[in-house]
Amino acid sequence: MFVDRAKIHIKGGNGGNGAVSFYRAKYVTNGGPDGGDGGKGGDVIFVADEGVNTLLDFRYKRMFKASPGGDGGKRNCTGADGEDVIIKVPVGTVIREALTNKVMADMTQNGEKKVIIKGGKGGKGNQHFATPTRQAPRYAERGRTSKEYDVILELKLIADVGLIGFPNVGKSTILSMVTNANPKIANYHFTTLSPNLGVVRSRWGEDFVMADIPGLIEGASEGVGLGHEFLRHVERTKVFIHVVDGAALEGTDPVENIEKINAELEKYKAGLSKRPTVIAVNKMDIPEAKENYDRIKEKYESENIKVFPVSAATNTGLDDMLMAVSELLKAYPEDIVFEEEYDEFAELEARAEGENEPFTIERCSEHYFVVEGTGVEKMMGYTNIDTEKGFAFFQKYLREKGIISALEEKGIAEGDTVKIYDLEFEFYY
Repeated sequence: MFVDRAKIHIKGGNGGNGAVSFYRAKYVTNGGPDGGDGGKGGDVIFVADEGVNTLLDFRYKRMFKASPGGDGGKRNCTGADGEDVIIKVPVGTVIREALTNKVMADMTQNGEKKVIIKGGKGGKGNQHFATPTRQAPRYAERGRTSKEYDVILELKLIADVGLIGFPNVGKSTILSMVTNANPKIANYHFTTLSPNLGVVRSRWGEDFVMADIPGLIEGASEGVGLGHEFLRHVERTKVFIHVVDGAALEGTDPVENIEKINAELEKYKAGLSKRPTVIAVNKMDIPEAKENYDRIKEKYESENIKVFPVSAATNTGLDDMLMAVSELLKAYPEDIVFEEEYDEFAELEARAEGENEPFTIERCSEHYFVVEGTGVEKMMGYTNIDTEKGFAFFQKYLREKGIISALEEKGIAEGDTVKIYDLEFEFYY
């Protein structure tokens, strides 16, 4: 079964907690702090693998979690790093964040690796918090919580040439005649329910990959029929061979059909209909096709689109068409980017590492204040405020970052409530 779309949940491993420990040995009664750091959580890594050609496996496994880092130990022992989770996907898979639909990664090369989620950093042990005036700190950092996302995996075929057109115009037959592919062929609409790929052994240049894109119909860009599922595979194709039924055996006008397909391409993605194209007027072995071929040639060659009379049934005219396609591929730029990866995710990771993230304070009522910001929420996440020492350390952070001063400027008074992240505190000097 060819599956080209799946939704999964991914989560990085949380960092291990730092340890609170003091050195103890014979004849040593007051050893210094020796709590080790927590280990780093595992990453979530996607790998493009040409040995995988469908997303079928993701229908049976939808949850992927990396291992958490180990907690730190005494005698400066660092916790073990969590194991990464490696997810293999077909070449051509686009990874989108489900909530925003932004592209997190576009896997276009075999062996390409993308770290989608970094594991949380391990918390620091209490040895890091010793100072000349605080020689026995009894608190340590918690490991940082890693991110998690629902993501959409979309497989978009990467082909040099795509055969497009209405159903039942002979695309599968042409593919079988010019490549090593063996698609199922029959005289029914939507016989081809998934794309077929074949390699053209070119005598005019380098070999190239040709895809038979399942037949489109009017309204495909709005999802009519299987429109979106089929149009997805057109996006990465460099050159189109627009196949039309010159004999009009379906009773429709070939020129109108060309215009309808181009309109659907443009509605689906701006500029898609302007991709380099040749037109193959098929079924020229039938006498009625001659008149339609002349009409198509007159209209489109004036637009600098080459039109070729072919017959897939008798294998005539195909070489001239392939030679023209090969010339278009030679002129095709190599630096085309089909999907722009969104930088927000890298930006969020970078901000999480910063030391002076901005914060905001909102006075929701006379005695209720809400503090928000990446830095303060991060601090809440890895500081153990359940202990007296840990809470004192957190208060020190609020003072050093100017949050206390900012609250005072907002008019906070003793006994007022402050909400930070999901916790509420009463304010006292």
